[in-house]
Amino acid sequence: MARPVTLFTGQWADLPFTTMVEKTKGFGYDGIELACWGDHFEVDKALAEDDYCDNKRQALDDAGLQCHAISAHLAGQAVLDRIDQRHQAILPDYVWGDGDPDGVNQRAAEELMNTARAAQKFGVEVVNGFTGSSIWHLLYSFPPVPPSMIDDGFNLLAERFNPIMDVFGECGVRFALEVHPTEIAFDIYTAERALEALDNRPEFGFNFDPSHLIWQGVDPVKFIRRFPDRIYHVHIKDAIVTLDGLSGINCSHINFGDARRGWDFRSPGRGGVNFEEIIRALNDIGYQGPLSIEWEDSGMDRDFGAAEACEFTKKLDFSPSGRAFDAAFDEAND
Repeated sequence: MARPVTLFTGQWADLPFTTMVEKTKGFGYDGIELACWGDHFEVDKALAEDDYCDNKRQALDDAGLQCHAISAHLAGQAVLDRIDQRHQAILPDYVWGDGDPDGVNQRAAEELMNTARAAQKFGVEVVNGFTGSSIWHLLYSFPPVPPSMIDDGFNLLAERFNPIMDVFGECGVRFALEVHPTEIAFDIYTAERALEALDNRPEFGFNFDPSHLIWQGVDPVKFIRRFPDRIYHVHIKDAIVTLDGLSGINCSHINFGDARRGWDFRSPGRGGVNFEEIIRALNDIGYQGPLSIEWEDSGMDRDFGAAEACEFTKKLDFSPSGRAFDAAFDEAND
């Protein structure tokens, strides 16, 4: 059975929920992954209003759209981050508050707990998101970074996320970290350390997104095979490395969409990700959840890209075989 192909609405939060539902259906998707910003899925209203979740679900049912996950990347980013002025732009006013860093960290953690409660009320079992990181700025070890400082970062993950994961466990919801630069886990080894820091508790797993791995030189297929029981959700997203001898992989403080960058995101199928091997690896681990397109391509019209990406992904996906391809030879001789 083909996996549902869904569209993540994070990059479309400038549009109202009703418009996004119409577009998603018109693009040909089976479902939608609602971002917890804009008016797509508002955690505070989901908990405060008795009919909020029912009305959202009814709108999706009327459009024939599934919803398997909601996503809380922005609030999650502020749980571990060293808070500065950038965070005000991505957080709800009630999480930002007066901007005091400790208070923002605490309110962001509370928001993530409430997101688990809202997900339970809405009837989804996965919340995708970020963790942020208190040690990302230590990535390049100069001045020399003592191991204890890195240990402190993963200890902080345990301190702040164990209580959050307790709530997820109570709600029967799993948290899927999108392994990503600026998060506590950004590649295979740091993902292993994150799991270890949280004692491999089952509430914490990963939203697999190959685009954030490929430009770092990490093999996305190896990630799937390294964590077969922790792939809780999948993003279909592409990227391409465009090193030309002028800009390095750190991209020279040049923003996305600028042709001078050393790498950039692309619409699925138009970058360097080998999706064929990803589908085969997902088949091998028995993943049957959605393939959710997170569409980012600064060089392409997003409506065109979203429709094309849906068609590409549906054509790409296939079910595993239940038999060896040459079994017919033996059967013919029986």
